[in-house]
Amino acid sequence: MIPYKADEFRCVGKHISIGKNQFSEKGIRLSAHTAQVTVEGKLKFGSLLPLKYDIMGPFALVPFMECRHRVWSMGHLVNGTVSINGEKYLFKNARGYWEGDRGVSFPKKYIWTQCCFPGGSLMLAVADIPIMGIHFTGIIGVVIWMEREYRFATYLGARAERIQNKKVCIVQGNLELEARLIKAFSHPLKAPSQGDMVRTIHESAACRAFYRFRKKGRTIFSFQTDKASFEFEYPSCVS
Repeated sequence: MIPYKADEFRCVGKHISIGKNQFSEKGIRLSAHTAQVTVEGKLKFGSLLPLKYDIMGPFALVPFMECRHRVWSMGHLVNGTVSINGEKYLFKNARGYWEGDRGVSFPKKYIWTQCCFPGGSLMLAVADIPIMGIHFTGIIGVVIWMEREYRFATYLGARAERIQNKKVCIVQGNLELEARLIKAFSHPLKAPSQGDMVRTIHESAACRAFYRFRKKGRTIFSFQTDKASFEFEYPSCVS
């Protein structure tokens, strides 16, 4: 984790700069140097794969929400190299994913996961949402499978059937999505709390997880992978 001062952050549309690091829809340029780590690199993105409409749906218009989520691309090609302390990593026709959060606080309890896999990609976020004095379990998620978009959302009737032991099962009509964290490789990450970056969460950017997607009781896909991303900020046993 490399800290930066607030005045080193700039955001104009989809172009973000943090110090000498540049992030945009065309790619990433990295240049970060501390006593412990040196990172240099350049990654070029192919065409982005946006959603049909805002993942927040009608909640994008609701005021006073503590956090708003955006998904910019569910999958795009990534080519280039990144060097970390002299060790080079080559990206050749790799798969990329791009999303973002904006707000004053991360949810007190939440689950987030994302994965690109042969034939598609997915993302899912389940969180405790406080708004205007009430709390509810908010759900947003998307499965891209064989070029078709399947969306899970509270505003579409999705509900969390189970949240327990690092596993979440979401049901919406005849669709069901299960995600389970098998083995975390987490790293600390700063997150906002009431507008200040004082909370520490733990994100596994590359870890082992299991996913299953069902439609009308039939399994569309089911697999285990070590190329998942996962955050599980819920109590260890929640039903």
